[in-house]
Amino acid sequence: MARLIDGKALAERMTHETATRVARLFSDRGVTPGIAVILVGNDPASRIYVDRKLREAEKAGIRSFEHRLPPDTDQATLLGLIAECNADDAVHGILVQLPLPPHIDPARVLDAIDPRKDVDGFHPVNVGRLSTGTGGLIPCTPLGCMLLLETVIDDFRGLKAVVIGKSNIVGKPVALLLLERECTVTVTHILTRGLPDIARTADILVAAAGRPGLVQPDWIKPGAVVIDVGINRIHDADRGARIVGDVVAEGVDHAAAITPVPGGVGPMTIACLLSNTVRAAECHGA
Repeated sequence: MARLIDGKALAERMTHETATRVARLFSDRGVTPGIAVILVGNDPASRIYVDRKLREAEKAGIRSFEHRLPPDTDQATLLGLIAECNADDAVHGILVQLPLPPHIDPARVLDAIDPRKDVDGFHPVNVGRLSTGTGGLIPCTPLGCMLLLETVIDDFRGLKAVVIGKSNIVGKPVALLLLERECTVTVTHILTRGLPDIARTADILVAAAGRPGLVQPDWIKPGAVVIDVGINRIHDADRGARIVGDVVAEGVDHAAAITPVPGGVGPMTIACLLSNTVRAAECHGA
């Protein structure tokens, strides 16, 4: 039976540790970490994510600055708000919830965030630091994936890792983090030829393609550790609406461990966001 890697429990422990760091920072320097959360538009999923992030920030003692803008907000207005947050010493982290409305260029917006406050880890400066192993703020979901892996793997050196997905948000950065741990990494995507056979070579399989049920049980090597990043809402006549991952979870008893969906990577993404915010505050003025 594959072990379930409980992301919810680990995220709760992380949030408790983050709250301890928040209290210490206030005690030592009189600083309360603050995060500005910017949501443009009324996307239902984005609103749910933002509300969840704000609740968890409050739980950790992090001060929130919430900015909900109408969907017709122009790019110049959004960039002006980001400039204000960059200049505000009470704001240590800035998060712009994606996706943005189609008339706004996300690259321009992410580039406008001060890299020291880029708690999502998407700014080119932080991406460059990650690729060269020279620090910076690490993207939250890839960082969460690595922390989950560390609960079941003691030594990463020489392990074969296969990443399915090449996004800038998950696929590429998680591949770089695995390389830092001296894994041998293969990055694939849904158009990769012979993908099932490549997946079967993996000691560590990270599924981050955003395709429900893409990875079949027979793609998984016996004893592999599987990180399912997919969060896909589907609807079928028998079971109604539900959230599923990129991996068909039924029938993977031969894996050593797997993250459930939901309750795996998702909670860790928010926990890492809060940790990054406190880290930014700890480095502010240092």
